[in-house]
Amino acid sequence: MFIADFHIHSRYSRATSKDMNMDNLSAWAKVKGINLLGTGDFTHPDWLVELKSKLKESEYGIYKHDNVFYILTCEVCNIYFKSGRTRKIHNIIFSPSLETVDKINKFLSQYGKLYADGRPILSIEADRMVAGLAKIDGDIFVVPAHIWTPHFSLFGANSGFDSIEECFGEFTSRIYSLETGLSSDPGMNRRWSALDRFALISNSDAHSPSKLGREANVFREKFDYKELIEILKTKDEEKFLYTVEFYPEEGKYHWDGHRKCNALLSPEESKNLNHKCPTCGAKVTVGVMSRVEELSDKEDGARPQKSSSYKSLVPLIEIVSSALKVGRESKQVAREYNLLIKKFGSEFGLLLNAEEKKIEKECPPKIACGILNVRKGKVDIVPGYDGVYGKVNIYKETDEKPEKQLELF
Repeated sequence: MFIADFHIHSRYSRATSKDMNMDNLSAWAKVKGINLLGTGDFTHPDWLVELKSKLKESEYGIYKHDNVFYILTCEVCNIYFKSGRTRKIHNIIFSPSLETVDKINKFLSQYGKLYADGRPILSIEADRMVAGLAKIDGDIFVVPAHIWTPHFSLFGANSGFDSIEECFGEFTSRIYSLETGLSSDPGMNRRWSALDRFALISNSDAHSPSKLGREANVFREKFDYKELIEILKTKDEEKFLYTVEFYPEEGKYHWDGHRKCNALLSPEESKNLNHKCPTCGAKVTVGVMSRVEELSDKEDGARPQKSSSYKSLVPLIEIVSSALKVGRESKQVAREYNLLIKKFGSEFGLLLNAEEKKIEKECPPKIACGILNVRKGKVDIVPGYDGVYGKVNIYKETDEKPEKQLELF
């Protein structure tokens, strides 16, 4: 099993932790059980200097640092006017080499200030960008990021498009993978037949090291850059096993709503109110689920041929925090989390691979109960909306709560 998280950021991106440096990223990748990370932010000159000093090429398009593999990626924000509307779309760019990165950055610097942010704002249209990148190197590929998020995405309610072709035009054929984002999962995306041909990937979009792997991609074995392209193009189920997903309801734009008035609305409720806040009458932020309902043409549960599976998880730190009934930033939670990592080798080693008997034997009872509830989908969730994350309840009233036993660990 080979786990990859392609979309992350460095400390040079807005609202990111100062701890997002190469040494911390590699250390946390091991804690999480991630084999390969995207570098993120290769457009930023200072981050690129660090990448060039730290990374050693392992094989074509794959680099290595401190026994963790890396692939060269960045996220860019394309803002431009098209078909009567201002479009704001995030895209992930994959590069096969550091030499190619230099050429990409020279090209993109014509359309924005690369020093300004690790995720630069570019004035170039998405289709023209794909065309320009293809001229630099045919192995560069682009993946539209978190495609359903209301703001800054391909299908976002506020500034997106209603089809991939409307965005990428004649260069749509060069797009063969889409990122689902935290507020949607592959099951939701499969409801729209227009997306059937695309490989669906999931990534953390991490802004701090501890958030690595909150979504990820699980492959059967290690690959090089060319092999990754082929796996995504052909949607190879033998090699691309499944994605690890946030419960999409936990994403902060899953349902419609108006944060100022604490108004949370299902797609049906929002539609009946003409997408207006029931308290103040202002326009609500239309969430991911409403857009899926609007554009989909298949029933829930549909699955096209050749599509990877997925598993929904709750990060271990949240399970421990919930079990101990203290904040996830507390020393008590950190101590328990680190003990579990020491016992099971990594977070994914525990959440994905550990046998149920071992979990029950090696984990405090309430934490074991939480992990197994998540595996079985026995959770209750209040959906996120308008920038507010959803809340996951992983315990039922009938679950045992042996508080005293927890104190022994």
